[in-house]
Amino acid sequence: MLLMDRLDAGRQLAARLAHLRGEEAVVLGLPRGGVPVAAEVAKALGAPLDVCLVRKLGVPYQPELGMGAIGEDGVRVINDDVVRSAHATPDDISRVEARERQELERRARRYRGDREPAALEGRTAVVVDDGLATGSTARAACRIVRARGAARIVLAVPVAPADWTARLGGEADELVCLHTPMPFYAISQFYADFAQVDDGEVVACLERAAAARRSGRAGRPAARRADDARATAGDRRAAPGDRGDWTGDQEVEVRAGAVLLRGRLTVPDAATGVVVFAHGSGSSRHSPRNRSVAAGLNRAGLGTLLFDLLTEEEETDRANVFDTGLLAHRLADATGWLSGRPETEGLAVGYFGASTGAAAALGAAVERGAEIAAVVSRGGRPDLAGPWLPSVTAPTLLIVGGSDSLVLDLNRQAQARLHCENRLAVVPGATHLFEEPGALEAVTDLARDWFTDHLTPAPQMAGR
Repeated sequence: MLLMDRLDAGRQLAARLAHLRGEEAVVLGLPRGGVPVAAEVAKALGAPLDVCLVRKLGVPYQPELGMGAIGEDGVRVINDDVVRSAHATPDDISRVEARERQELERRARRYRGDREPAALEGRTAVVVDDGLATGSTARAACRIVRARGAARIVLAVPVAPADWTARLGGEADELVCLHTPMPFYAISQFYADFAQVDDGEVVACLERAAAARRSGRAGRPAARRADDARATAGDRRAAPGDRGDWTGDQEVEVRAGAVLLRGRLTVPDAATGVVVFAHGSGSSRHSPRNRSVAAGLNRAGLGTLLFDLLTEEEETDRANVFDTGLLAHRLADATGWLSGRPETEGLAVGYFGASTGAAAALGAAVERGAEIAAVVSRGGRPDLAGPWLPSVTAPTLLIVGGSDSLVLDLNRQAQARLHCENRLAVVPGATHLFEEPGALEAVTDLARDWFTDHLTPAPQMAGR
């Protein structure tokens, strides 16, 4: 794999685009997957972030293959070669286009609301996607920004086919690509984590970028952002549910006993608490569902730490993956590490456990005692926390899908053994992974409300 995930791709791409810093640039991400990449570029360049709305026109019987693309302002691009090879008729194209126009309008409302698109007149437009395959969507995007008056267009992608420049046909003034591997079958083959990006993550990226610019910290080095966080952490707190400006979003190495574990720590300015995530078996800090929930918590003014509970070497032994005691101890160690960081000083700590990670969260809550202010389990297996359950003191919310009957029964049995404040919340119609429309959003809302109700600034963390 050439790229870890979209955040990694964005940081690498930003390094290649450093020559644009100081220009009157606007960074435009292609939703959905291109927006997290673009957000990293915008942050590094100190530039505003917006979306450039385009939709691929997929071949009816093979929708992942683009026979063209449409965009805002009536832009339409057709790939004649793909149309001929797919034997697509004009009626096929019209039907697909009508459907995609509706989705384009929906996304415009969802992502921008009443806000006007970023002004491009006379500026450099940096168009960013998570990769380029046929080139139709990129060409459509370039035509949109050209029509909006951009003086110069830079098209930047992390990965593309070797002949990608020929496919663009001079649509952009500058082309930047990190990797042009051969053979090239699909963008996803070059990412270790190419999880689907949802609307919530796109909105979160846009809101983070806007908040950073409002606070005047866009593009500042990480060390300066940390200084800002230290200067304000002790005396500014947001009301529950309010979103503070963003001061910290960084890759970290979490010290847990004798090992270092990779993670991502995000701390909004005026944070009211910080939530540490424990993922389920077979997952990692890159879990798209946990990342989606974390983004929702960040918008509510809560910090988050997503980290790997095991090293890469340890993950090769499946026994470690299901060793709840080991995972609980790692989570407790990570909490101790977190308590020593200036960004999180004085913040109450909560745990969010998914699947088997819920058992680790409950075990760690017992180990850390009163230091843990709340626990939330998503589709969890609290029954695996067996001996710990009666000793849990942290208020605990168990969230289960209504159609996840086996896990629902296990949660009811575990709830009966809890002596702390607790609640079982059932999301109607949801299955174990909460993949149904609106299900994960319901989880996020429940978790946000539970944490904002129970995480208040702590005068001093236990064990200091």
